[in-house]
Amino acid sequence: MKKAVVVYSGGQDSTTCLVQALKHYDEVHAITFDYGQRHRLEIEVAQSLAQSLGVTAHKVMDVSLLNELAISSLTRDDIPVSHELQENGLPNSFVPGRNILFLTLAGIYAYQIGANSVITGVCETDFSGYPDCRDEFVKAMNQALVKGMDRALVIETPLMWLNKAQTWALADQYGALELVRNQTLTCYNGIIGDGCGDCPACDLRRAGLNEYLNHQDQVMAELVAKQTQSHPNN
Repeated sequence: MKKAVVVYSGGQDSTTCLVQALKHYDEVHAITFDYGQRHRLEIEVAQSLAQSLGVTAHKVMDVSLLNELAISSLTRDDIPVSHELQENGLPNSFVPGRNILFLTLAGIYAYQIGANSVITGVCETDFSGYPDCRDEFVKAMNQALVKGMDRALVIETPLMWLNKAQTWALADQYGALELVRNQTLTCYNGIIGDGCGDCPACDLRRAGLNEYLNHQDQVMAELVAKQTQSHPNN
């Protein structure tokens, strides 16, 4: 039996990964992390979507310690999300150590339930400048988990080389375009669906959706070409 653990936030990217995983695995477990994030609504969205999509199990894990250590506009209500980069070249929405912690705990959970795959929606092609969304980081984490637990494990990143338009195409490929558009929460200001339309997350999401809707056949063809390159025998 093929089992997978999906790191699940209730946003566009992780929901697209979850929908895809449900088509390819016998058991899909979702894990959501409560780290005192700016909008607790995203946890409620994740719970609702996980239930409606029919995941095998959905675990919400309290990791509020991260909030105490990581100062970010996503962990502090008094820090507005900014389009400007900080002195270190990163956006102020970067939560240091977040994906290190999330992938470590997801890997432990996978060990516990006998899953060999952990799926995360991080992306290097069309991301917000976070170093813990890069392919190099994920590969290093994967190697550390395998060595640390002495067990086969693969961290899958279905969106790593897709731009936002192609991510929308992937959701559409699995018949989930409207669900992802209307029921997920990506907005840094906590508005479900199309969001506030002004924050950096909404900018990326809207631009990708517009590109997909305006050039649907072309973007879908690009997605299929990338999938063929990744899985040449399919």
